[in-house]
Amino acid sequence: MIEVIHFQRKPEARGFSIERLFADLRASIPPDIVCRRQEAAHRSRGFWPRVASVLAVRRQVGSVNHVTGDVHFLVLGLPRSNTILTIHDCGILRRSRGWKYRLLRFFWYDWPIAHSRIVTVISEATKTELLELTKAAPGKIRVIHNCVSPEFVPMPAVFHAARPLILLLGTAPNKNLQRMAEALEGLACTVELVGDPSEEQRAVFARRQLAFTALGNISQAGIVAAYARCDLVLFASLHEGFGLPILEAQAMGRPVITSDCSSMPEVADDTACLVNPYDPASIRAGVERVIRDAPYRSELLRRGYENARRFSAQKIAAQYAALYREIAGVGAAT
Repeated sequence: MIEVIHFQRKPEARGFSIERLFADLRASIPPDIVCRRQEAAHRSRGFWPRVASVLAVRRQVGSVNHVTGDVHFLVLGLPRSNTILTIHDCGILRRSRGWKYRLLRFFWYDWPIAHSRIVTVISEATKTELLELTKAAPGKIRVIHNCVSPEFVPMPAVFHAARPLILLLGTAPNKNLQRMAEALEGLACTVELVGDPSEEQRAVFARRQLAFTALGNISQAGIVAAYARCDLVLFASLHEGFGLPILEAQAMGRPVITSDCSSMPEVADDTACLVNPYDPASIRAGVERVIRDAPYRSELLRRGYENARRFSAQKIAAQYAALYREIAGVGAAT
């Protein structure tokens, strides 16, 4: 029996996507592996709380240790020989310059990577970016994709072509709300947004005279309900480590319009309508095609279901299980 400890950040008021992902994986892990969750002793804020969290993990060591994301520094308190670090994206580096960039790269990436036996990333796009921005050794990096939660199940619905409900997800700068609002101006549609937009973002939708509702930072059940209500999902992000909303929408039977850059073509393949997220005209053309071309829309739904199955929790858990056995020096389970 292999004991694996999933080290995770201490919960905040918002932002539990990583925790939900690994909870789904633990529920699907093969029986020769026992996974348990261990939260960081302190929230990841400031120097001394992080040092205290590193010291605390020294007392919580398994046969395989897996720091699941965001709190990369925790690997510094764990044995290098049996520690895995998962890196979800390099956004914090892409947004930094000068001395801040150098400090973040060393403490958040280079040092933790050097102190890990294996680093997993959630897409080939993230791997490419990590190798460009850090000193990571290519042979240490493995790609294991995210999984789609079993909570997202097919919910067929009538498509309201006369006035579709379009779902947007996220309010961070990379989510590209301003260009998507520009693309939807004058289109007969209703927009729902998962997230809590700033006053400036609300003003953008008001200027475009779009029927717009912000749902706030809702629960997982609320997100499932939002997918169920909508007619299509518009996810024309500028950059994503993975792009899980693509799969969530497809698993529920909703057509997806997403970006032709970053990790999104890797996740969507040919099962979504790909657009240029920097060009509102391209975004609008994609939306109009999905609304007006019923055979194309039906084909997206069919392919979308198949695509989501590629990323089932069982399939992704099996990949992690193989890695855990490798680190523990145990052969594959029969």
